[in-house]
Amino acid sequence: MHILSSASTDLGLRRESNEDSFSLRPALGLFVVADGMGGHAAGEVASHIAVDAIEVYVEHTAGQGDQATWPFGYNPALGIDGNRLSSALRLANRQIQQRTADDAALRGMATTAVALLVGQPPAASGQAQTLPALVAHVGDSRAYVWRAGRLEQITRDHSWVEEQIAAGVMTEEDARRHPWRNLVTRALAGAEDPDVEITPIALEPGDRILLCTDGLSTPVPDSAIAAIMARARHGDPGPLCSALIEAANAAGGPDNITVVVVDVTRD
Repeated sequence: MHILSSASTDLGLRRESNEDSFSLRPALGLFVVADGMGGHAAGEVASHIAVDAIEVYVEHTAGQGDQATWPFGYNPALGIDGNRLSSALRLANRQIQQRTADDAALRGMATTAVALLVGQPPAASGQAQTLPALVAHVGDSRAYVWRAGRLEQITRDHSWVEEQIAAGVMTEEDARRHPWRNLVTRALAGAEDPDVEITPIALEPGDRILLCTDGLSTPVPDSAIAAIMARARHGDPGPLCSALIEAANAAGGPDNITVVVVDVTRD
């Protein structure tokens, strides 16, 4: 199986600066989206710190086995790659903490982050039918999988409105309009180590993974995202990225918009 990827980011129609960041590192199997918070340059700094820290950590820990979690302990429940991703996001949080300690103008900055790490099939598996992968996230940047004509959200937002939906006191439609819809309950904010959520997924040929900031998922409902993905040609993710950006702006473009699309194809 092969991995093809593309990304696009856009200011949106109501923001003065773009605080989102992303990374495509197909050689590492790593793809990241981060949505900075804190206003103007501060949010942009936070998201860049997060993306850079995750990239560097994942690259430097490749092949190190269960020794790859310094300065954090090893959690057997997560496996090696799960520990690498969790540690990468936690280290990013510490780097944000250090940067804010060094520069008072950046205090209060934070970022969400969602990362996909695609592994290698076991050497003894012969002709592998799936690729092991993990999604890590903190905050409300999302990961979706498009499979067999259906869109499924992999992540669940770490947000106040998501908690209200889970409690049964708010509908998803109400959440989309609520004035607190952007209030996240977890972020890389430089405080204590964040609780990084790790979700395993077995990737199949024909799968398409979408990572995005809430600049897409808030104005564009899942049904509309699914309709756009249904029309897009698999194996050529670039036009899909552009179409999703256009849809978010057509829906008002209230925020910065960043999308990463990863296609899994047969050899």
